[in-house]
Amino acid sequence: MTTASDEIHNRRRGRPKASAAVPEDTILAVALKQFALLGYDGASLRTINRELGVSHNLLYQRFGTKEGLWRAAVDFGFGGLVAYMQGIFDPTIAEPLEQLRLAVRQFLIYSHDRPELLALMNSEGRQSTERLDYIVTRYIAPSQSQIARLLAHLADDGTIRRVPHATFFFLATAGGAAPFTLAALAKSLGSPAAADDVSIAEHAELVSTMLIEGLRLPPTEGRR
Repeated sequence: MTTASDEIHNRRRGRPKASAAVPEDTILAVALKQFALLGYDGASLRTINRELGVSHNLLYQRFGTKEGLWRAAVDFGFGGLVAYMQGIFDPTIAEPLEQLRLAVRQFLIYSHDRPELLALMNSEGRQSTERLDYIVTRYIAPSQSQIARLLAHLADDGTIRRVPHATFFFLATAGGAAPFTLAALAKSLGSPAAADDVSIAEHAELVSTMLIEGLRLPPTEGRR
């Protein structure tokens, strides 16, 4: 299947494409990758236009400003995250701790398919800006709400050690998903995490199990 990136890299040299000929998903995929790679200040409409191989007016016509393009790219990239994370929670799973482990596992698989999201957060998360507030308020906080409640519930009933949600979040994202975003470093260290579908699943299974088992407390007499 041809991806947006494939389409860009396979484009012909020569006359720029007409604006109407470029699908919006292609534009937003390239813009998201550029913002993730270069940061907001490093990316520009000019360089993104050049990467797309289109007329220099295309992005101005469709998005108006760099901020407008950034928001559209973020909405494109993060748009499915909230529904995906909320959909992970299965009411038929009776064991809350297993539900938490599966949530981490599936999040890691999701992150493999979208490495630009963590890369973008690594850039935007360095300083307090309206852009960071936009991502956190619109996507990160809603996608993590059920996990935060589950952590509190499991700590309240003595199943796991009490851990700040932020600590759990960073272990799962900046830690567990790092091989997918820092692919070159992972490869140099011999990590097989992103080698194929089996390796991806094994990495997600291992990380989620290690994280949850590290939180689990020995059963008390009352819960044996």
